[in-house]
Amino acid sequence: MDKDTLFSSFGKWIAPINSVKLQQKVEEMKQDKYVKKLTTRAYLLLFLHAQIEQREGLRAIADDVLLEEFQQELGLTSISASQLSRKHNQVNPDLLAEIFFDLVGHIRRKSSASSKFKGLKIVDSTTISLGLKKYKWAKFRKTKAGIKIHLRLEFVDDETVYPEKFIVTPASKNDRTQMDVLIDEKDVMYIFDRGYNDYEKFDHYCDEGIFFASRLKKNAIVRVLETFNIPENSSIKSDSMVVIGTPQNRMDNVLRLIETVDSENNEIRIITNRFDLDAEEIGEIYRSRWAIELFFKWMKQHLKIKHLYGTSEEAVLNQVYLTLIAYSLMVLIQLETKTKQTLLQISRWLRILLWKPYDNWIKLMVKAPG
Repeated sequence: MDKDTLFSSFGKWIAPINSVKLQQKVEEMKQDKYVKKLTTRAYLLLFLHAQIEQREGLRAIADDVLLEEFQQELGLTSISASQLSRKHNQVNPDLLAEIFFDLVGHIRRKSSASSKFKGLKIVDSTTISLGLKKYKWAKFRKTKAGIKIHLRLEFVDDETVYPEKFIVTPASKNDRTQMDVLIDEKDVMYIFDRGYNDYEKFDHYCDEGIFFASRLKKNAIVRVLETFNIPENSSIKSDSMVVIGTPQNRMDNVLRLIETVDSENNEIRIITNRFDLDAEEIGEIYRSRWAIELFFKWMKQHLKIKHLYGTSEEAVLNQVYLTLIAYSLMVLIQLETKTKQTLLQISRWLRILLWKPYDNWIKLMVKAPG
């Protein structure tokens, strides 16, 4: 980077991206073989900048090249919306995947080992509606199109989560179709909602030593084998060992059913294969699912995902990667500064101080009360 960009808040924000690895991958994938103007690196910087500034379209991103602070770093003094569109469709999503997973590794190494939710992984999905005319490859219903982002999140600390694995599918794909990809590790505990209820998978997890907790569907058939004592003044309504399913579709393994309340005080039934934790712990673990709802809200409101910059499957996947890269970079600056500020506040200050010396941004995060 040139010295102006390097010492800017923007430069500090993107610093965790390994420039050497990026260039190696660009050369391996021949991404810039016939490029005369818009390099992959310039594309990446422009579209990450667009995430922070919440640009609505390609013309607005093209106008960002007029910023003098940006031009030397980009190696550009002008670009057209059509050139941006072509590049956005041509970039190999695997290249952005390399950047994303490299950042995930950074976050994992910096995350708090003392988090009470360490070892938990939340699995869920979010659907983004699209126009069928432009996105025929993502047909959802007769008159609608859409994509579904299936995510697995880990906790950075007790308050913040980060995405560490995801899959993008047409919205018509059922959540259960992605369970094999997202639920595949031992020595962790997966938390997911009732959309993932699958008795055959549950038996597999029990046999393989994969721990889970899920909300149980209302119409599930339950046979109680044994009830456990509940402490006085507990939020737990009942705690029992059960068999789930009908005679024709019944699990081989026994599970534990806990009836309690969610974060909004609504009664819920949680099914799990953990018998070594007390019921209160299981209830708290399941209530940690609120973190993924906050993440989805953040992603849709504060990162550019609802307004897509391209219509091809590759362009959509690239934008999802860019969104999650931008989020990961924000988490890393939060971890580096050990600030108590929210990611929303950190991003607001970044937007204001984007081309100012990064010390100004860092001082706000370190000194401001949480």
